[in-house]
Amino acid sequence: MLQRSRTFLAGLMAGLLSTGLLLLILSEPRGLPIELHPPPTPRPIRVHVAGAVAQPGVYELLNGSHAQQAIEAAGGPLEGAVLDMVNLASPLEDGQQIYVPIENDSSPVISTSVPTSPQATGEPININTATDAELESLPGIGPSLAQKIVEWRETHGPFLKPEDIIQVSGIGQSKLEQIRDLITVR
Repeated sequence: MLQRSRTFLAGLMAGLLSTGLLLLILSEPRGLPIELHPPPTPRPIRVHVAGAVAQPGVYELLNGSHAQQAIEAAGGPLEGAVLDMVNLASPLEDGQQIYVPIENDSSPVISTSVPTSPQATGEPININTATDAELESLPGIGPSLAQKIVEWRETHGPFLKPEDIIQVSGIGQSKLEQIRDLITVR
């Protein structure tokens, strides 16, 4: 009788285990695992703040900052500063200058200037001889990408045609379309 009970219990356990495994295998998955991605690290920009501010100079700010934040980084406006001449809500770009005029100042207001672009001169930039600063004047080309272009050129030799710039890491088809008419090779 004891032997029969053991056999019965062993059979019952095997049956329950088999049923559990079968249910586990045949049950639908509960969903895909959630993938967590850290937010991208914002790239800082450099802005030159000049004119009627406490500490004129070049300041590193977060990408997406506005003129008001640049003026605050420079210690704030001086007494007599004409802030109405500066669009404080203007978003900043890398390499931009913010000029805060003072009362009776005859200097031109350059509050939203960016480096001289090839569009301003009408002359395309020769990517085989351009400096970092000249390359940075192209739309969408910041200091890091300008440096990559120069390094690629030094490693691989001159670009044979403007479209060859796409071989530089960080320059894709859309960026090429932005700058195609602004660059040349000679």
